[in-house]
Amino acid sequence: MMIEIGGTFDLEVLKQTDFGVYLDAGDLGEILLPNKHKPDDLGVGDVVEVFLYLDSEDRPIATTQVPKAEVGEFAYLEVKENTPVGAFLDWGLDKDVLVPFAEQHRPMVVGKSYLVFLYLDNQERITATSKIDKYVRNDPDHGFYPQQAVELIIANSTEMGYKAIVDQSHWGLLYKDEVDQRISFGQTVPGYVKHVRFDGKIDLSLKSGQQIRDALSETILSYLGQHGCYAPVHDKSPPKEISDLFGMSKSQFKKTIGGLYKQKIIAIEEAGIRLL
Repeated sequence: MMIEIGGTFDLEVLKQTDFGVYLDAGDLGEILLPNKHKPDDLGVGDVVEVFLYLDSEDRPIATTQVPKAEVGEFAYLEVKENTPVGAFLDWGLDKDVLVPFAEQHRPMVVGKSYLVFLYLDNQERITATSKIDKYVRNDPDHGFYPQQAVELIIANSTEMGYKAIVDQSHWGLLYKDEVDQRISFGQTVPGYVKHVRFDGKIDLSLKSGQQIRDALSETILSYLGQHGCYAPVHDKSPPKEISDLFGMSKSQFKKTIGGLYKQKIIAIEEAGIRLL
């Protein structure tokens, strides 16, 4: 395994000093874990999980603090300070991460949060950028598949819905009319791949296929229970009638009543459906 700046690794303690312990970081050599972040019972030969970065003098250093994101990841981070070299963001470590002016999509404001990507600059320093588009991958051979559970970072909204970063790598789309909860920019939420289009673009859902089917079934059964066990629509009714009654598409309605019919929960009659 390649040990690199900007990642988390399990490293062995080589020696102890008055100011901390030195860890075996492979090709990076011996790296200091200062006493302030060292477990009290850590000794030579023990293995400890640490994050590696550069200190204020650009020397590799280790910490047991957990950053909000590592190199190669996106995160929604708050601006703590503006300086002549750029904005510094709180990412969970004692040393804040810099967004140079050239890497700011728009001027950053102290106290506000921004979606950024972390990378190594040409001096191996961990740096952030809010110009995230160039880091979200667009290749169609991504390997995502329908019903796959994924992690979503809400990036922005469009007329159709919400663009989200799927598992820290690709763009996906949540359709507005399928989102029944409040979501906000920068929020990380669990989701599912709903459909992968022929060009590799990813349609998303906040619910699994089974959760959606259960919710649609509950909508129909609730209506039937409140209206004398009968609804005056069936699989050949006009889409608008179905939408007005149940708030779902004709395709969703047909699949749902087909499932309820197979389970012998409803009967499909000439003019409508009836709860058995």
